[in-house]
Amino acid sequence: MTSWIDQSALEQRGALLRREVSSTELLEATLERATRIAGTVNPIALRLDQRAMEAADKADKVLRKGRPGPLCGLPVSIKDSQWLKGVRCANGSQSLINFVPDVTCRAVDRLEQAGAVIFAKTTCPEFCLSGTNNSPLYGATRNPWDLSKTPGGSSGGAAASISAGVGSLSLGGDGGGSIRIPAAFCGVVGFKPTHGVVPRGPGFGTWDALIAYGPMSRSVADARLMFDAVATHDKLMPAPKKEKNASLRIVVSEDLGFAPVDASIRECFRQVALQLADADITCIETNPGLTSSVVTWASLATHDMWLHKRDQEFNHPDFRHIVGRYAREFIHFGSRFTDQDIADSHLHQREIFNAYSAMFDRSHSNILITPALGCEAFDSSLTHPVAIEQKEITYPWLDWAGLLYDANLTGMPSCSIPMGFGESGLPVGLQIMGRPGHDLEVLDAAEAIEKIIGWQYQIAPDFVERGDSVQTDTAQAGDLADLQSIPAPGELSVPPYPVK
Repeated sequence: MTSWIDQSALEQRGALLRREVSSTELLEATLERATRIAGTVNPIALRLDQRAMEAADKADKVLRKGRPGPLCGLPVSIKDSQWLKGVRCANGSQSLINFVPDVTCRAVDRLEQAGAVIFAKTTCPEFCLSGTNNSPLYGATRNPWDLSKTPGGSSGGAAASISAGVGSLSLGGDGGGSIRIPAAFCGVVGFKPTHGVVPRGPGFGTWDALIAYGPMSRSVADARLMFDAVATHDKLMPAPKKEKNASLRIVVSEDLGFAPVDASIRECFRQVALQLADADITCIETNPGLTSSVVTWASLATHDMWLHKRDQEFNHPDFRHIVGRYAREFIHFGSRFTDQDIADSHLHQREIFNAYSAMFDRSHSNILITPALGCEAFDSSLTHPVAIEQKEITYPWLDWAGLLYDANLTGMPSCSIPMGFGESGLPVGLQIMGRPGHDLEVLDAAEAIEKIIGWQYQIAPDFVERGDSVQTDTAQAGDLADLQSIPAPGELSVPPYPVK
């Protein structure tokens, strides 16, 4: 049985259809693995054992009768920020510990309609506001490849659980890299679809113009399986027909012309580019000609959080005690932007979109590849890397994920797949991006590149045998040491807005 829970979703589905394993057996083994890693990896926010056992029993009956849905009987997790009727949705925060939605969001409903057995909600940082995965409510989630490292965030619990063999599919959410960061750090696949293709609501209203829900999985084929179940297909462009002997054309950029990227990751990316060229793929080295969009993204993201939270948690008499310092400072930062700042950000957002469109047009391609991130996973006690390629990562912008923001600002689909290992022996990711609506073409390209790279999914080595040597500290997780350097509200001035 252990071998089945370590297999891909498609392999598990085949075993279910052939009656080699039952959904109940698959779920029981998944829950057993979840118990074994709870004290070390800590990827689960809330287990739904009884609910899941009932769903698995129902799935087994459907499988016996025939004509099952595409996800029938597969154990699937969802993020703690995603609404499931009658199930607590704390979004990583003490302030929402008693919130129980009375409705299920449409993406999760589509999973269940497809037969998925939802067995858990995965951890996320408070309000999903960080690229790491620590929260005052759940403590620190650890990277299964190295328990001293972060799995990334904010869908870090999803990536860590898949990497540790706890479910083969998980639904993530990405408003600024939150699917692709943990996918890259944990050696799994993460796909952020075109904005709006996977329905998000009903749910928390923040970042509605930035967030896309999407699959996290063990392979691109697995991601496609989940995506097909949750996507609104009439919003997608059909995948182009493959002409006989036609070469795939891909735009290639190892840093988009501005991003710091560590030497080992540059080398890994260059090796991938050489492999693509050897496979007769035409690689065009260029970029959109932009600088980092971190100011644009940060102004829109933090200001939106401020607008949504200022009349809620901020007016709670115990606000400082129920909301962690990182989330408080993030939200307070948004109050500093004026209406003109936000208008300028929206203007720059359009310029970014136009720059990518022009790049694709002149390259006669719909696909761009870059590294997903410029660094490997860093220490789990930090909120950001200290430096990348000798460039210090500093406040207030903390620009360490600059390769990712543009896909959120433009709505472009973007997939992170493993491309190898960095200098420290940790997984590193390759980002495959495309024009909005060209999700199927992005998945096709990602699957082709995955095959050329030759990456074979693997459970992170030896994580179970490490025992309970790493304990999470829920009381301290929200106030990490390096957050003490953030200026108090009113002391941090906003730098001039750089409209390009």
